[in-house]
Amino acid sequence: MNKFLDALSDKLLPLANKLGSNRYLAILRDAFMLAFPVTMFGSILVVITNLPFLSDSLRGTLYQLLGNGQLATMSIMTLFVVFGIGYYLTKSYKVEGVFGGAVALSSFLILTPFYTQSEGGEVVSNVLSLDRLGAKGMFLGMITAFVAAELYSRFSNKGWQIKMPDTVPPAVAKSFAAIIPGTLTLSIFLAINALVTGVFSVNLHDIIYDVIQKPLVGLGSSLGATLIALFFIQILWFFGLHGQILVNSVMDPIWNTLNLENLEAFKAGEAVPHIISKSFMETFTVGLGGSGMTLAVVLIMAFILKKKLYNDVGRLALGAAVFNVNEPVIFGLPIVLNATILIPWILAPILVTSLNYFVMFIGLVPAPTGVSVPWTVPVFFSGMIATNSIAGGLLQLVDVALVGFIWYPFLRILDKQPDSDL
Repeated sequence: MNKFLDALSDKLLPLANKLGSNRYLAILRDAFMLAFPVTMFGSILVVITNLPFLSDSLRGTLYQLLGNGQLATMSIMTLFVVFGIGYYLTKSYKVEGVFGGAVALSSFLILTPFYTQSEGGEVVSNVLSLDRLGAKGMFLGMITAFVAAELYSRFSNKGWQIKMPDTVPPAVAKSFAAIIPGTLTLSIFLAINALVTGVFSVNLHDIIYDVIQKPLVGLGSSLGATLIALFFIQILWFFGLHGQILVNSVMDPIWNTLNLENLEAFKAGEAVPHIISKSFMETFTVGLGGSGMTLAVVLIMAFILKKKLYNDVGRLALGAAVFNVNEPVIFGLPIVLNATILIPWILAPILVTSLNYFVMFIGLVPAPTGVSVPWTVPVFFSGMIATNSIAGGLLQLVDVALVGFIWYPFLRILDKQPDSDL
């Protein structure tokens, strides 16, 4: 067993270190976090306007009064992500970040059609379609933002700037310095858009959506891909690396896109199209006590095991575990490099996630609506908010019981070990 773990560590740790230090993955994570406060606000409004006990007339009135809060936040999430990528990537190259964010956002809008079609087929000009600023435009937005920020930063660092005298106020000098790099970058994207629309009579939104986004989202929404992601999260944590951050940095673009598609369908009164989404991963994996679903583990340690050491660790970790922070038990049990509990550590999340997927697939519990629920919301409450149903909260309680059932025999083994073996 030890030889196997050593060999696995030798293979995984270099890969994990590369992922953790990757500039683009770190910036993508920060960009989504930049959008989090406004999307959280929008999610609260979605919950308020879609409470299950509201009548249709009251729901319509609330949407009329509060709907702009949703449209200006959740529905245009891609814009915040694009600006965030442009800002953080430009800043990482020691260039003024706010101009990089503005250029990235403008580059994305250059590639975005300023027209839409009505239900009758009539083309309406000089408007922006919300779906292109939300889920449908997410992947093009990310690609555009990375390329635009790279170009802008390279042009700036080559010194292709208008230099102003030292007596000029800094804000004015920075604006003039951004003119040439910004103009060059925007000109490139304008030329690309002119070529694609003029020669091929299509737009990049539809190309990227059909060729890249739909296949990736389809793959990421599958149970198999989700279980593979969970396996790597657990393995990385076992070796003391933050598996959630490392794996999420790769999967978050897909899971967030699925989340937005669910939210758009939910707001339109349609069936939620995806079970797997960011809300599903936050609520029905992390939302059960943190990475590895360890709330049940903490409860067993605190109140069932006999050794005072485990009782003390469990009771100290309980307060944090209620809010899904489980570093105290990961490093206090410890879970890290503890071969005795490797099996339940990996097995419990995989089995529980499979169960959750199945009961949502057959319609016994509603799939998450796409509302963003902070991962620190305690169990039961987060499930109700995410699914807009008490069934979601009850499913979480079943999950906690199942995790405890899987873990209990292994914790009893630890509890029976002589103190010298601890």
